[in-house]
Order: sequence, then C-alpha cells, then structure tokens
Amino acid sequence: MKFKRIFLMVLDSLGVGEAADAANYQDVGANTLGHIIENYDLFIPNLKNIGFLDTINMSENKSTDAYYTIAKPINAGKDSLNGHYEMLGIKCDLPFKTFNEGFSIDIITEIEKVTGRRVIGNKCANNSDAIINELGDRQISYGSLIVYTSADSDLQIAAHEDCIPIETLHEYCSKITQISIEKNWRIGRIIARPFAGTSGKYKLINNARRDFAMDPPSPSVLDRLSANNYNVIGIGKVNDIFNKKGINKIIKASNNQESINKLIDIMEKKFTGLCVVNLPDFDNQYGHMRDLEGYANAIEELDVEIPIILNKLELDDLLIITADHGNDPTFSGNKHTRENVPVIIYSRDFKSPRRLEAFDTFANIGATIADNFGVELPSIGKSILDELK
Repeated sequence: MKFKRIFLMVLDSLGVGEAADAANYQDVGANTLGHIIENYDLFIPNLKNIGFLDTINMSENKSTDAYYTIAKPINAGKDSLNGHYEMLGIKCDLPFKTFNEGFSIDIITEIEKVTGRRVIGNKCANNSDAIINELGDRQISYGSLIVYTSADSDLQIAAHEDCIPIETLHEYCSKITQISIEKNWRIGRIIARPFAGTSGKYKLINNARRDFAMDPPSPSVLDRLSANNYNVIGIGKVNDIFNKKGINKIIKASNNQESINKLIDIMEKKFTGLCVVNLPDFDNQYGHMRDLEGYANAIEELDVEIPIILNKLELDDLLIITADHGNDPTFSGNKHTRENVPVIIYSRDFKSPRRLEAFDTFANIGATIADNFGVELPSIGKSILDELK
C-alpha cells in the first residue's frame, strides 16, 4: 500500500473540452473551464500551481506541484451517474434518460395512479425554489404533486409538508422508483423535495430531501474496498449516486462549502481507505443555470480552500481532483456537455510531479485506487500507481 488514505474530490460538471464523440451529443465546441477563462479573469493561483489550468490544452508545466492530465469518457451518456460509475470502474453502454421536454404521458399516468394525486408542473426546472413558489399555492389547493426534472436524469416530486406529510412523500417516491425499475424508464434518481413556508415564501426542507436511486449495474471499486474492510466514506451527492452501495460511512452535504467543510473534518480523522466527495454547486447552481459569473466565482472560492486541504494531507495521503462530465455555461440550453475531465493527483511526498499521458477512460482513477489498496481491479481502466513517484 503506497497511500494509506485517498481523497477523491469530484468537481461536478467542470469539464475541460469536448470529448472525441461530442458530435454524437450535439456538443462540438464545448469547454466548460476553457470558456469560463475566456470570459472571466479567474484568479486561482493555488489551482494553477497544481496544474489545473494546464489540463485545458495539456500544456507542459515543469514547475507543477502535482501530476496532471485529462480523462476521456467511454460510458454512454453525459449524466452524473455514468460519469461517477466510470470513474470507479463500472462500464455502462446504455445512458440514463433525461427529460428536458417533460415526462411522457405514461409516466405521469403511473404517478397519478400509484399516488392517487394529480400531477402539476411536469417540466424542466433547474431552480427548485422558483418552481415551488410558482406552483406551491396550486399544490396546496389541489393536494397535488409538483413534478419536475433538473436536466439530469432525475424525477423530482415536491409537496408542502402541511399538505402531504414528509413520510408520505417519501413513500410515494419509493413506490415510483420501483415502477421506474420495473418499466425500465431509465431514470437515474427519484427525488422527494418537501417544502414549507407560506405563499411567495416557500422554502425546500433540505434535510428532508430523499433520493431514491437505482443500484449500480455492477460492483464498483467502492464495493471491493468495503468488502476488504477498508473505510469507504461518501460525502454529499456521491452517496445518492451509488445508492449507498459500497459506502460504509455516509456524510450528508448539500453544497460546495458544506462538502468542503465535511471533507476537512474527515481529513483530521485516522482511517485507512477512500473518501469520495462531490462538489455539486458547479453543476446545479451555475452550469444548468448558464450562470457564467457564478461558475467562475465558485471556482475562485474553491481555490481559497485548496491550501487548507493540501495542508491537511499526511505524507502517505493522496488527493485526486477530477470531474464527472461538462456543463458549459456558455452553451445554449441547460444540458450537460460531453467533455473530457481534468485529473489532478497530489501528494506531499511526490518528488517529480509532471504531466501524464491522457487517460483513455475515467476508470484509470478507480483502477489506480484499487491497485493502491490491493483489491481486485475493475474490468475497465488502467492503474498508473507505479508512475506516481
């Protein structure tokens, strides 16, 4: 074992340029980080020092403090589930579906049938606070369900807690999940979104949110680590993506800052194994909303945290920073973009960090983690552990 603890940080949607098959996804020209830099003068000295900016053009940086490269996607689709799956060694040839034009009549009919309640909304809405305030009064008046999607592979259902108890909403979503699996709707997650408050001032009850995800189609590196008695810690969204499979310590976090704070807390603990943390705001708050300035500010806010994170690392720790797909805020629409992702690999013990050859798949990350801990390597990906010196 070269590294006792590995920390995998996923910058949700922070791609670095169109993938080779971007044309198949109508994403030719997409470059999330590149276009942000073209339009906004980013001040990120700490990320720059670890090769983050060099991943855009794979330029050589001989003074870098970290190994850096890009990883190319091979899994079908450009959603969070398939990106994370590939990263941790699961091959998927069939993408999950997205519903930017709303859900089909057969899905809505099944929801109304199993719940006995009318559906309202049925549209793409990346701002949950906005849609509950748009439709909250109607939801309460009719006792209906606000159904919407975030442009990811999800079906979200919102209801006021005084109209439909939180436990009942959770039960509805559980039943709908089972129907989704039986009928092969290919929806990644069914999400319960209870809210509270009064007209015009409705607010989501974030600690009552519950995600009902499909189980991964095959075991991941997380499963192999957990089966071999290593600690596997999931912070934030990653727990929902893997439906908690292979994760033996679950930590809730709902935004970038909370996720980083929880990560720093965990770094102060003694354990042997893997900690995976997802930073969701890049995607949820800025990519889908096509908020260029907000996205740029979020990157700068992360940069401020980087020295704190690096200083928490022990000599036998490894930090990997990457992404799961792109979400170019300069692109039209509000969908993810099919992109390569950055890979930054840092240890305080590295003697000669440098640019690495591009990874043919995100799964090289998972293979390297598996190799480090001496567990079975995934069927996809190649370990680069021996190159890290």
